[in-house]
Amino acid sequence: MNTVQKMIAASVCSFSLGAGVMWAQQQQASHREDQFENDYMKVWKSTVVPKAPLALHRHDHGRALVALTDGVLQVQDKNGKVLDSYNLKAGKAMWLGKDPPGQMHADVNPGTKPIEVIVVQLKQDK
Repeated sequence: MNTVQKMIAASVCSFSLGAGVMWAQQQQASHREDQFENDYMKVWKSTVVPKAPLALHRHDHGRALVALTDGVLQVQDKNGKVLDSYNLKAGKAMWLGKDPPGQMHADVNPGTKPIEVIVVQLKQDK
């Protein structure tokens, strides 16, 4: 192998290793992935990993939540007080109304495996 081939091989290995590290880090952070949006609704997939809550946020409109995995999802206020707890079953859906005015919450996974849900949030309540 000549010097140029060695440099190319080393670059490919470095890139692959870096991409793998980035993928592993993303898998360890809770996050949302936008799926679809129109005038009536917004849809996203949330992944909530253990010991890594989603940031404080609120919902001004009602939403349907469809569990993609089994698990427990806790809704906690900024002080860590559990406001609600949901036992999720893969393939089952539930309705969650809009949040009370001014209330912020974090989605917390007290389990040992990541939880995945699809959220379909209305843009206006009827």
